[in-house]
Amino acid sequence: MSCPICRKPTDPAYKPFCSRRCADVDLARWLRADYAIPAPLTEMDEETADAPSQEDQK
Repeated sequence: MSCPICRKPTDPAYKPFCSRRCADVDLARWLRADYAIPAPLTEMDEETADAPSQEDQK
């Protein structure tokens, strides 16, 4: 198995990553919302999408 960030072999201490650095890079990507788990739209999401944004109102 290879590290999903840099493709080096994984280290059992940081599996599935090769190092603490790559694990931290992955965590930062989740925290910045670079990754997203798709989910179906709810009624509330659809209402928000239809509403004009604050910039549209200027």
